[in-house]
Amino acid sequence: MTDARRSGDLVDDLHRLGVAAGDMVMVHASLRAIGPVTGGADGVLDALDEAVGEDGTLLMMLGARDDWDWVNTRAESERAGLLAGAPTFDAHATPSDPDVGVLAEVFRRRPGTIVNDHPDGRFGARGRGASGLLEASPWDDYYGPGSPLDRLCQAGGKVVRLGADLDTVTLLHLAEYYAFVPNKRTVRRHHVVAVDSGREVVHVDGLDDSKGIVDWVGEDYFAVLLRAYLESGRATTGLVGGARSELIDATELLEFATKWMTEHLQA
Repeated sequence: MTDARRSGDLVDDLHRLGVAAGDMVMVHASLRAIGPVTGGADGVLDALDEAVGEDGTLLMMLGARDDWDWVNTRAESERAGLLAGAPTFDAHATPSDPDVGVLAEVFRRRPGTIVNDHPDGRFGARGRGASGLLEASPWDDYYGPGSPLDRLCQAGGKVVRLGADLDTVTLLHLAEYYAFVPNKRTVRRHHVVAVDSGREVVHVDGLDDSKGIVDWVGEDYFAVLLRAYLESGRATTGLVGGARSELIDATELLEFATKWMTEHLQA
């Protein structure tokens, strides 16, 4: 059985990758790829906290577990009635979307992490710049201009990928907004949220971040795009634990992705 790595070992790996004190970093990580770490998911987060230091900031996509999302496949006129028995979304209590992985839920529950109040575009952040990333997040187009993703780029932030799948870089949704692509597919979802009078069914509008903004045959275009970016040699690469990892400049990736989508996603 492989011995568990210490959190300090991961800090050294992150620094060799290029993560530095004071950095603002959005994290995508596979615990399985990283391998056994003393303290488990908390040990990985300890390492990330230490790598960016007191002046740094960590950002993660959380989303929200929604066992009633099937309602959004039904006609809009039916959704409010169908959601009558659904639980109310609670930004501070509803678990993260299972699809984003275990680390996101541990991150959400970690003392010092703050979250924004959105049933689809919920992010968690911690550190010096956390509130600036999350405050007054847009309701519609929650991945678009003015979103935490946009603010990450404006602040000179980075994306670190620790063994994550190629199709899991949330920042690429921001590029979908900036790309010059005609007839982008949009979606409207309905959710039950808390209001002063109790609870209410509300809707959220945005580009389609589930099926994509255009029809696309074959491998997810996020994966195709990111592979092209990595093959260009722009990212810093290395091992963090057992995970093949990359450190990426957020603005540079946004510019690359916007151009790539403009060229490849013409309907």
